[in-house]
Amino acid sequence: MVQQVTNGIKISVKSNFEGTNYRNYRLYYAFSYQVTIENQSNETVQLLARHWKIFDSLNNTEIVEGSGVIGKKPIIKPAESHTYTSNCFLTSPIGAMKGYYNMVNFTTSKMFKVYIPTFQLMVSNIHN
Repeated sequence: MVQQVTNGIKISVKSNFEGTNYRNYRLYYAFSYQVTIENQSNETVQLLARHWKIFDSLNNTEIVEGSGVIGKKPIIKPAESHTYTSNCFLTSPIGAMKGYYNMVNFTTSKMFKVYIPTFQLMVSNIHN
């Protein structure tokens, strides 16, 4: 698990290899990742958007941007958290992800970024 705190918002990420599958005659490696967003500040915040940079060992890079996370824009009060699970597909057995969330502070109405630490995506038995 990797963790990082930005402006009182703690991001924790765990990733897991889910297996392989073929799409359009090409092999893909499927990974899931669970993100917990914990509000350690004294202010209520809302997650508005996400920005991901996904890269693999073949030098493929994908940028994913969008509104909210898994169709939601969670409001997180002080001392509360929001956890969600999502997934991605790589064309190689090793990769990583990093990014940030665009959030708004309800008290000040100010927008700010919360950084998601780089986490590894690796096939379970590749390092045996």
